[in-house]
Amino acid sequence: MVPRPEIAHWLTGAVCLLLGLVLFSEAVVGSAVFRRRTWRAYLWPSIALAGGVFLWVIVVFSTFSPMHLLAHAVWAQAAMVVGAVQLAVVRGKLASPLWSLVTAGALLASGVAFLVHEQNPWLFSRSAFLHHAIGWVVVAAAVFPLGHALRPERVVWRAGFALTFVVVAVLLFADRDFAPIFGRLSDAAVR
Repeated sequence: MVPRPEIAHWLTGAVCLLLGLVLFSEAVVGSAVFRRRTWRAYLWPSIALAGGVFLWVIVVFSTFSPMHLLAHAVWAQAAMVVGAVQLAVVRGKLASPLWSLVTAGALLASGVAFLVHEQNPWLFSRSAFLHHAIGWVVVAAAVFPLGHALRPERVVWRAGFALTFVVVAVLLFADRDFAPIFGRLSDAAVR
């Protein structure tokens, strides 16, 4: 038995919320204070890597169409690449702030995958609306790691990046497959 898709979305929302809160904590107190305990520096890369593994599990067990398979695989690979790069940054193997461009590219690819994989229009159902909304939020959020690569000293880039995950988590928690959006359900959405 495969769980309903919204269950996987809610679990992903929980991971996004955890990631957003960890990143926001570091943005608020600053990296020097946040990383006084060495293990804290490894939190966000580890969560991204674990999230990528979790997404690969979803690719294998819960994907029912080639479009969904491809989109989930893009998200899984993007999360794992970003986690690996950030892990190398934390370990000191990569030092340039330009490595944040990898994160910007991953966000852009993930946002496009969200937009492409939802074949229904915005107001078809709540799920369709949320996939479109998440896609555009993630595409727009690519500006935060880009800004961090160019001006790493600015807190706004880190805070905006962290809050992106909180917003995505809220949107994922609102997901239900065939729920109406704004009190209306498309006539084509009947089962």
